[in-house]
Amino acid sequence: MATQPFEFLALRPREAAKALGISPRLLWQLTNDGHIPCVRIGTGKRKTVLYPVNVLEDWLEEQSKATNGGAS
Repeated sequence: MATQPFEFLALRPREAAKALGISPRLLWQLTNDGHIPCVRIGTGKRKTVLYPVNVLEDWLEEQSKATNGGAS
């Protein structure tokens, strides 16, 4: 019985930046400015920042519509 490949629900910052085609530094800037949403999990030194894949896809689609005037 074959299993389907696992799909990630969320990406770490480097993975998210690579998926978006931008630098990790730009991703952090956009996140800190409140443009790209993220999820912070944990506390203290063990805090992790994750970017849910579906949220990134929605954000990217919104950006595409805003810059293309809604043209697909």
